[in-house]
Amino acid sequence: MSNTYKPAVDTLLDATRTTVAAVVSLLLARLLKLPESYWAPISAVVIIQSTIPPRTLSWQRFAGTALGATLGALIATFFSSSVWVYAAAIFLCGVLCAVLRFRGAFRFAAITVSIVLLIAHVHSPWIVAAHRFVEVSVGIAVALGLSEVWPSPTIAAKSPRKP
Repeated sequence: MSNTYKPAVDTLLDATRTTVAAVVSLLLARLLKLPESYWAPISAVVIIQSTIPPRTLSWQRFAGTALGATLGALIATFFSSSVWVYAAAIFLCGVLCAVLRFRGAFRFAAITVSIVLLIAHVHSPWIVAAHRFVEVSVGIAVALGLSEVWPSPTIAAKSPRKP
């Protein structure tokens, strides 16, 4: 009889855990006065709701965002915006992730380079890239910290037990 309500309880706990990560990330980003603070809770939700272990996904997101932000700022500094420049940037993200062995980070690098290159901003590309990196890093840090304190039962069940 006790197992009847287990899925409902797990769903509520997962929703609560995700809410805590998202709200804490948003509040921290706002406290830091980050201009696009919504990226922090988005990153937190991506980490918390993933079926990939949080440490692995956090590293991929962190490395990919750093690479994409740096590459996007460099390209925006030296080249005018065009479809060909954008195509080269995405391709270069993939090549650099492969060369640097940033397994799984390509999607995050491509997303970040897209944001830096395609969205109109009032600040220099370096400021935009730095803000994007910090905003995402706040979400990653909060989600990673929360997942250490309050691990997902699904991920915990799949992880090998420590001796």
